[in-house]
Amino acid sequence: MEGEQQILTKKISPYKIIYPIIIGLAVVSYMLYKEFDIKAFEEITFSWNSVAWLFVAILCMGIRDLGYVIRIRVLSGDRLSWLQSLRIIFLWEFTSAVTPSAIGGTSIAILFVNKEGIKVGRSSAIVMATSFLDELYFILMFPLILIFVNHNQLWNIPGASTAVIDSLFWFAIIGYSIKLLYLLILSYGLFKNPRGLKYLIMKCFKLRILRKWRQNANEAGYDIIRNSHELKHMPFSFWLKTFGATFFSWTARYWVVNAILMAFWAGRYDWAQHFLIFARQLVMWIMMLVSPTPGGSGFAEYVFSKYLGEFLPSAGVAVAMAILWRLISYYPYLFIGAFLIPRWITKHFGGSIKKEIK
Repeated sequence: MEGEQQILTKKISPYKIIYPIIIGLAVVSYMLYKEFDIKAFEEITFSWNSVAWLFVAILCMGIRDLGYVIRIRVLSGDRLSWLQSLRIIFLWEFTSAVTPSAIGGTSIAILFVNKEGIKVGRSSAIVMATSFLDELYFILMFPLILIFVNHNQLWNIPGASTAVIDSLFWFAIIGYSIKLLYLLILSYGLFKNPRGLKYLIMKCFKLRILRKWRQNANEAGYDIIRNSHELKHMPFSFWLKTFGATFFSWTARYWVVNAILMAFWAGRYDWAQHFLIFARQLVMWIMMLVSPTPGGSGFAEYVFSKYLGEFLPSAGVAVAMAILWRLISYYPYLFIGAFLIPRWITKHFGGSIKKEIK
């Protein structure tokens, strides 16, 4: 109970929504100040077509969440209800939104699943499986993007300096390398040699700088051993359904920007440009992995305006579209989570912990 209490007080306070909001607003305010051009904004026309396509953008996020809900239900063996699954997803997304992108909400997601009535071992297996499936999507899609999209189109950004282009390229390479390494280690531990991975983890945590987390590492090692037994005996149909849900979730998320652009400039893009925009979003998400800010705040808006700016009338308009993109795909999870967290804590822990996180 005490360990769970420490996790709650440190990581999921609803008041943490203020940090990513401040960072994001500070960055976009500076960018708007530098890039603002009133004439460029005259090209934005709002009509019923805009309303329809913005609805499609919101619908894409709904499809994304539905895919996650279906996946976690399948992973739980239908032990979680639809409502429980939806609540876990929103809580998980909130945690991801208030922590750096490289950390995400995975560590505390086990607690969310466990408190909805799933045993700790099974909860850990569910969370590790979702992590495995998410990383697998990126590991498979990134090379496909490199094969089917012209290299110059993917990285040639008109108006950007060589330094900016090089930095974005290396952000993507570093992010992909981290994901690939993580997937290889996780796959080895879950499906091949869980005890060997536990031994390797414990050797690493003998280092003085990591020693204070050795007990946590030991528990994580036992989780890997338990999860390996659970997951490697699952049938192919199980992995097909869960990866299918993962594929639709992430793909729907990447069509959000395409829908936003269609809302204001429907006749501006052909199908090849739409696919290029989709491809750049996937690369952009990999870049965001190395962001040290909560939920990639500030960094996401900057990368959006630079990496997708050529598809928009001006840099100032690109910044405005970045804000709209984040309003649809990021900020709702901050406010939904802030609404759910206090009620969830009161239900599962009582009012004392709720007071502490304030």
